[in-house]
Amino acid sequence: QVQLVESGGGLVQPGGSLRLSCAASRSIFSINIMGWYRQAPGKQRELVAAITSGGKTNYADSVKGRFTISRDNAKNTMYLQMNNLKPEDTAVYYCNRAEDGVAPPWGQGTQVTVSS
Repeated sequence: QVQLVESGGGLVQPGGSLRLSCAASRSIFSINIMGWYRQAPGKQRELVAAITSGGKTNYADSVKGRFTISRDNAKNTMYLQMNNLKPEDTAVYYCNRAEDGVAPPWGQGTQVTVSS
């Protein structure tokens, strides 16, 4: 079963940038649509970006134009480049399957805190 490990989070000032990574324990090529999710305190987990194995992307309106999702199937890795970060982007970020089907277990996530 695929195991997912997120990294790259941290504390950043508003307007700053971070690049998150999602490493999979084995090939994620078989999963067509992968995504980045986030969960802020007291809120439900939400999907913020998704990408197909062919590279087609989709974004939540709240991050469109600021976040860029990418994946490297050969390296079993997915990325989320986050620019112009805002305080409301503060959350724990997770990667996982973003299509119907059995999802791998959720990883521990990576904390992103945007604050001055």
